[in-house]
Amino acid sequence: MRDLNRRAAPAAAAQPEAEAAQFLTFTLGEEVFALDIRAVREIIQYGPMTTVPLMPAFVRGVINLRGAVVPVIDLQARFGRAGAEVGKKTCIIIFDAERDGERTELGLLVDAVSEVVEITADMIEPPPNFGATVRRDFIRGMGKHGGRFVILLEPDRAFDVEEMAAICAATPEAALA
Repeated sequence: MRDLNRRAAPAAAAQPEAEAAQFLTFTLGEEVFALDIRAVREIIQYGPMTTVPLMPAFVRGVINLRGAVVPVIDLQARFGRAGAEVGKKTCIIIFDAERDGERTELGLLVDAVSEVVEITADMIEPPPNFGATVRRDFIRGMGKHGGRFVILLEPDRAFDVEEMAAICAATPEAALA
């Protein structure tokens, strides 16, 4: 019997742990969301931005980031809620979105950035079928961290530049009607 236990122990130890991914967590109201850290370029303090006429409510404006024009998406409004209120901890997450196979910088206006956390694949549940406060296709999964769920966003869906451009293109016609 002892011999069997000794043989089983090394086999169990040899199995690799579930691979962990790192996520940047941030808050919108009382909810905690996260983005894969590999898509995040930087986090900047909220500052003045230029509003662009005839844009949908979720496009807060544009900022000048080292000479580049970067659109800033109000995440609250993008998720169909009232626009975000700017507070002391409000910041902008700069990340890469994809459009026509090219990477484009976008800014996400969030209430506060929390921390970078590691979540293993076995700690991620599928998005809920109902009751979610965000469109289901925007959610990669529900990550378990610190005894609660973190909503893991799917940036290529939630911030699909083509879809947002189509909404922007439709906005002037709606305003003129």
